[in-house]
Amino acid sequence: MEKKLPRHKSVYLLPNMLTTASLFLGFLGLTWAIKGDYASCALCILSSCVFDGLDGKVARMTGTTSEFGVQLDSLADLVAFGVVPATMTYLWMLEGFGRLGLMAAFLFMACGALRLARFNVQTATSSKKHFVGLPIPGAACTLATLVLFTEYVPQTYMESVLPIMTLGLVYVLSFFMVSTIRFYSFKEISAFKAHPFSWMVTAILVFSLVASRPKVLGFIIFLGYLISGPLYTLFLLSRRGKRLLRDSSSKELG
Repeated sequence: MEKKLPRHKSVYLLPNMLTTASLFLGFLGLTWAIKGDYASCALCILSSCVFDGLDGKVARMTGTTSEFGVQLDSLADLVAFGVVPATMTYLWMLEGFGRLGLMAAFLFMACGALRLARFNVQTATSSKKHFVGLPIPGAACTLATLVLFTEYVPQTYMESVLPIMTLGLVYVLSFFMVSTIRFYSFKEISAFKAHPFSWMVTAILVFSLVASRPKVLGFIIFLGYLISGPLYTLFLLSRRGKRLLRDSSSKELG
């Protein structure tokens, strides 16, 4: 009779292999960044994000979630979405700023590590509808799509405006990761649940637009997500909180 391993000594192959694939793509991107091929590094970061999303989905669908998988996923995320984009951005645009650029790249990586640690601690109690702070894959993909977007930037702006813009963006992304700003998580949207027909039309339209100009629209989408966090927190959540406070006060008076 086959003996079962204790749960704390066993690991699930499929989700952990997907996490390892994400880690490998991050490492591959790091080698491209060192060689100066920043476009290939950016594509590795984006591909790594795909595998990072798949491992959690597969683990939940197959009932193979484990504490080991959670910790491995965090370590892989720190490499693929912390170390790699920080190194890529420093060698690409920030090196010319000297210590200021070096500290910006380090701050991005450090804030990413803090964001992951906070997520692991709060994951059991936090809301599934939104993230507290910008997710580290979102921050990394914003920088990756910026690298691809620069193909359409005039050379004069590449040398004057873009380095300063990149430096500011890195500091903003770092702050957003460790902030309490809420970002929509999209976890309530599932491809395996019934949705209105209009959602299908919208999904096809978005896919067609992105496929037509992926390097332009990819950066615009992630930049839009970055802006949506403060708007979502300031307008929607603050109004909802005031409404709940007003309702509770009226009930107490009644």
